[in-house]
Amino acid sequence: VTLVTTRSYIRVHNGPCILYMSSLLFKHKIFLSLILCFLKAKEYLYHPCNIEFMKFYVSFIGLIRSIYNFEYIHCSFVITKVAKRLEKFKTTIFTQMSMLAIKHGAINLGQGFPNFDGPDFVKEAAIQSIKEGKNQYARGYGVPDLNSAVAARFKKDSGLDVDPEKEVTVTSGCTEAIAATMLGLINPGDEVILFAPFYDSYEATLSMAGAKIKGITLRPPDFSLPIEELKSAVSKNTRAILLNTPHNPTGKMFTREELNVIASLCIENDVLVFADEVYDKLAFEMEHISIASLPGMYERTVTMNSLGKTFSLTGWKIGWAIAPPHLTWGVRQAHSYLTFATSTPMQYASATALRTPDSYYEELKRDYSAKKAILVEGLKAVGFTVYPSSGTYFVVVDHTPFGLDNDIAFCEYLIKEVGVVAIPTSVFYLNPEEGKNLVRFTFCKDEDTLRSAVQRMKEKLSKK
Repeated sequence: VTLVTTRSYIRVHNGPCILYMSSLLFKHKIFLSLILCFLKAKEYLYHPCNIEFMKFYVSFIGLIRSIYNFEYIHCSFVITKVAKRLEKFKTTIFTQMSMLAIKHGAINLGQGFPNFDGPDFVKEAAIQSIKEGKNQYARGYGVPDLNSAVAARFKKDSGLDVDPEKEVTVTSGCTEAIAATMLGLINPGDEVILFAPFYDSYEATLSMAGAKIKGITLRPPDFSLPIEELKSAVSKNTRAILLNTPHNPTGKMFTREELNVIASLCIENDVLVFADEVYDKLAFEMEHISIASLPGMYERTVTMNSLGKTFSLTGWKIGWAIAPPHLTWGVRQAHSYLTFATSTPMQYASATALRTPDSYYEELKRDYSAKKAILVEGLKAVGFTVYPSSGTYFVVVDHTPFGLDNDIAFCEYLIKEVGVVAIPTSVFYLNPEEGKNLVRFTFCKDEDTLRSAVQRMKEKLSKK
């Protein structure tokens, strides 16, 4: 007697579907093996499958039951009902690639989390806060110590004085700051312009807010701003421009000239700017400029940032949004119904982190510059076309010399056959075809890991 329960998660064109197959009392183990091989349950976690497969599978099980009289085989499908605004969105590419990495023992240069820990002095501050009993709900928009530290850091970086009580909102990471900003300030039907490729959370959150999304594509090799396209995209219905600089995934930093163009259009057309600046301390080749610091822009800008990228503490999920009071009100309203408050002891520790001297940031850039050099030089030696990256801890490359049809096929091959993870960039475009030749690598790993990944690619990748 053999007892097996297999659960396979399958994504179909009309929403997620969960397939359950329980098989009891198989007298012929060979058929159990055949069915499991046919199902390839784990593979379907990563690959889309349409409804025709499910119909065929049910017929297959029915045939086995009728021939072999297996009374206890049953197969059922549960079609989950997902809100229409989310039907188009799949499991995030980061989850998919990270799970493939685990399955194949691949070195993960895909998702942007460091494989080394944050500074001891920040972790000790968190421990001390916990021991001091700072473990209950904080006030919704942040503990005073962190709000003040955020305001002080922002003044040092941008020259702008902001009121920590009225203009700083602490959130559960920058992703929640983005969500609170969109949901608090965007009405259904409002147009929002974003620059592709883009962090995938943007499109999903804008869809939840009911926005009409307009995409402006930044193209290689330099991903410069197509000014005329942007001017044409702005209309009387444009509510906001979503700006990410330094830019994920390309590593581009918007120049002062480009920011001035955006600012001029926003002032002329009464448009807001939502500025995601989480990589502001990872600016290697030029100065980071907050668009809020340009004349006439603070009153129409929400500036979002976080602790995780700068202090290698991505799991803490501490972020914030800085905006004038008339915009902060909407952000806080949405925030209060999303998470209400953020981890209290981690907020106190984050305040300690933000008060660190500038020497910390200088050393951070030196460390990351060395890591970047290892990866970029290695990728070039392997045969990739590596595009310039001025900021963030990402680089984008052209994978086409290696002969795979598209970025997803290449990344799957890279994981399964080479043992290295990259992220396909087509998922960061409104039109995936625009990104099918590009993949993203991260260098937020220790130097030995980066060298090992490069060595694997040198040994197992060849041009076609």
